[in-house]
Amino acid sequence: MEYQKILDTIHDEMSYRDVSGKVASYIPELAKVDRRKFGMHVYCGDNQHFNFGDSKEKFSIQSISKVFTLAMGMRLMGEDLWDRVDVEPSGDPFNSLTQLEYESGIPRNPFINAGALVISDILVDQLKDPKQELLDFVREITGDDDIHYDKTVAASEQATGYRNVALVNYIKALGNIKCDVQPIVDFYFHQCSLAMSCEQLSKAFMLFANKGRILETDKKILKPKTVKRINALMQTCGFYDEAGEFSFQVGLPGKSGVGGGIVAIHPENYSVAVWSPILNEKGNSELGMKALERLTTLTGVSVF
Repeated sequence: MEYQKILDTIHDEMSYRDVSGKVASYIPELAKVDRRKFGMHVYCGDNQHFNFGDSKEKFSIQSISKVFTLAMGMRLMGEDLWDRVDVEPSGDPFNSLTQLEYESGIPRNPFINAGALVISDILVDQLKDPKQELLDFVREITGDDDIHYDKTVAASEQATGYRNVALVNYIKALGNIKCDVQPIVDFYFHQCSLAMSCEQLSKAFMLFANKGRILETDKKILKPKTVKRINALMQTCGFYDEAGEFSFQVGLPGKSGVGGGIVAIHPENYSVAVWSPILNEKGNSELGMKALERLTTLTGVSVF
């Protein structure tokens, strides 16, 4: 497969001028990002790399981090984790409170904010230093120690994250949060502030394309059953209330974030990350969605 030729075609075909969305503004630091940024990186199962544009520039991965924390939570709790959070698509915006009361404080899935905050509670409860252990986990699976929290973004989230604080309090009132509220939201705001490049994200997510093993070392990090669960959730719940559209257009499991990043995998084939900070009305990268649709169209390969 001539991946570089395909990526060059995508780069030539697309521009930030072709989309009408907006950069995320509800987190002030994200509003400062240059809307012209556009990068993509493919990491193949034979260890080859292909890329274009701003693929080496770091950006705030935001909700993409929820895949990492879910993996850590499943390593700690196994199948018992599903007593605390469900596995169904929500159909509501990612920060919605409306379903929680009807469902007794059990969030619909671990990728909406309510579900991710329950996962944060589990990690804060069971790990001695959850922020450091998350960094260690991501650095290990990426093979790169140059991955850090963006303290400015974390502070910006802390200053504006009232809805997330409300979510934790509400879930705690319904009996599904164990720890104090402040350590949970502090961890959550930091996990969302993780700064990574498309290249780093594609390397990290190769874990989920390679049956839970680090490609370069063959070290087993996750059980194949765990990877199957996570990939299924990315397919059905990875794009807020636009997961069906992503499956329809792209045909890969993946996860997006309001920083403009999208990462997707083709099991046993490749992982791919794309970044363009211009978001559609659902909170997903408008140009990133188009680029991934072109990738699976031009390669003729998806999971379907």
